[in-house]
Amino acid sequence: MRLVFAGTPEVAVPALDALLASDRHEVVAVVTRPDATAGRGRKLLASPVAQRAQEAGIEVLKPARPRDEDFLARLREIAPDCCPVVAYGALLPKAALDVPAHGWVNLHFSLLPAWRGAAPVQHAVMAGDEVTGAATFLIEQGLDSGPVYGVVTEDVRPTDTSGDLLTRLAQSGARLLTATMDGIEDGTLVAHPQPAEGISLAPKITVEDARVDWKAPALRVDRLVRGCTPAPGAWTLFQGERFKLGPVVPHPERRELAPGELEVAKNAVYAGTGSYAVRLGDVQPQGKKRMAAADWARGARIASGERLGE
Repeated sequence: MRLVFAGTPEVAVPALDALLASDRHEVVAVVTRPDATAGRGRKLLASPVAQRAQEAGIEVLKPARPRDEDFLARLREIAPDCCPVVAYGALLPKAALDVPAHGWVNLHFSLLPAWRGAAPVQHAVMAGDEVTGAATFLIEQGLDSGPVYGVVTEDVRPTDTSGDLLTRLAQSGARLLTATMDGIEDGTLVAHPQPAEGISLAPKITVEDARVDWKAPALRVDRLVRGCTPAPGAWTLFQGERFKLGPVVPHPERRELAPGELEVAKNAVYAGTGSYAVRLGDVQPQGKKRMAAADWARGARIASGERLGE
């Protein structure tokens, strides 16, 4: 089939690579978000998908809005059979959805109808799900509500960050998306409506959502930090300044610390929660580089009894 691939971040690149490697389909163009500023120099950079498409010599479309008539006219000229989508980042109007004969098929990183929305992997980790996965579905006007073509499952490991889990799902999801394109072309794959039960929503995680509540149980703190790693990054306050946190390790045997209270040992720093303590991993004080918590405590001369969250 002639495909127009839509995607923007790094997590979408494995799926684009898989389709480029397919001997059954031709990726004739890519749709991605416009260039955005990034880095300390705030330079304008093309998206990872755009950069990969340019390397492959594929036409790149960067509409400010997918409803723009110039974009819609070009899409009609290209006349794709299907438009596979991975984390494109913009709502598609009906005028765009109607162009390809087989519609726009989205690779979503959850087992639909669970975790519909922008941050399914983060919410799965934060909720303590033991199993998640990815699904391919036909895009409709609703939020991730279209009929499903196929799914792949993935165990959530006890130490997984959302970044770890998403990396694995990007690979298995790429294979699923390619197989979905094959089945659509063959006419052997039929999309089935999503169940009416089991719907949950996964809105974008804000910076405020990523703030640690030290009165929460240790497992919830652990899941929040892992779910917000690498983005937007978990944080708390220390001495009135923002203090970023990498993944922590729960220690059920340590129950003597009050919420947010620090215990500084020779090679470790522990923080109290609403249940038992957690050992801090990497930390990043405001204006400093990321470092191991024990190194921070030695360098800043942190004493036991000081508190996070204040």
